[in-house]
Amino acid sequence: MIYREHYIKPVREFYDSDLIKIITGIRRCGKSVILEQIMAEISKKTDNIIYLNFEDRRVSGSILNGEALIDHVDANRKQGKCYLFLDEIQMLNGWQDACKTLRLYDCSVFITGSNSKLLSAEFTKELSGRYVAFRVRPFVYKELIEYARELGREVSVIDYLVWGGFPKRIEFADPEAQRRYLCDIDDTIVINDLLNRYKIRKEGLFRSLVDYVLRSNSRIFSSKSIRDYVKKEYGACSVNTITKYIGYLEEAYIIESVKQYSTKTKTLLNFYEKIYDADVALNSIRCPDNRYDLSHNMENVVYNELIYMGYNVLVYNNGGKEIDFLAQKGNKRYYVQVALSVAEDKAYVREFGAFVGTDPLSQKILITNDELDYSTSIVKHIRLKDFLLSEDLDK
Repeated sequence: MIYREHYIKPVREFYDSDLIKIITGIRRCGKSVILEQIMAEISKKTDNIIYLNFEDRRVSGSILNGEALIDHVDANRKQGKCYLFLDEIQMLNGWQDACKTLRLYDCSVFITGSNSKLLSAEFTKELSGRYVAFRVRPFVYKELIEYARELGREVSVIDYLVWGGFPKRIEFADPEAQRRYLCDIDDTIVINDLLNRYKIRKEGLFRSLVDYVLRSNSRIFSSKSIRDYVKKEYGACSVNTITKYIGYLEEAYIIESVKQYSTKTKTLLNFYEKIYDADVALNSIRCPDNRYDLSHNMENVVYNELIYMGYNVLVYNNGGKEIDFLAQKGNKRYYVQVALSVAEDKAYVREFGAFVGTDPLSQKILITNDELDYSTSIVKHIRLKDFLLSEDLDK
């Protein structure tokens, strides 16, 4: 497995801190591997390390609550600072109090979890001032091709646009095996993590909503518009129910909603947002007959890459014309438009026309999968593959 320095570097400064280090992200994005890589670094200076994976029934079956965790650590640690690694800790009742206690007794605590309930208002209040959080995501393209090289394989841009960056899927050479693995991830997230965790009684309604939302990535939505669609497919449901279910998807890091900024009101439009999937495979496994949604998946991929690069991202409403992203880092602002191709005149006029009237001092960028360079004196055109291999929008 590749070394993910991008995620390890910010954690490294806190190795010896008494703050609880929380590593979160969607299932199977590589959190456990990062935990192992951090452990390997620390093991070079000490063997006073304890690792527990609460997805392992041998662990969860013997350590039943927070008090039992404290007893286990006390019985197995050595003298001096103990480095404690707790994988998928959200499955243990009373983990919060246990972690707060252990950090007081010369333990450097690292925890992972696949649910942002770890950072909900309830838990944040309990851990107030005692933690630092780090978000891990599936592979971006640079990481995917690096891991593929380790395995003696290649990954094309189109493959990435369809099947995304869940790390383990590239270990399977057969496309059908990859699809089966991704479907299993989807089943685990939807059934085990959500239906069971939240005791959702209206399973048919929830599944219908999940399918619709994950197929609707890179699109403006409102809870009412989703309710209207689901109502046709399933039957009566309330906006409150839809809002609650969408919240569950966000809590499990399955989707992210991005607010729209309006030039007319010069404010965020809280009632219109865009949904982006954590990984485009969640869209593709729902597409029949290999009719994959490359256009919307490409925008979703660009969003994921921009977040990885460290940009703050909004959707930009330019007087009724949508610009896909307003990306900001430091004091720099970029208007970013994404299109599969602008070879056709209609697409060219639409995509370039969206920039008319924007701030003349901010960079305008168009990202497409075209090979030809369509740059103008105003708009910088970046080929998709070049963007995916770059470190930021200036390189």
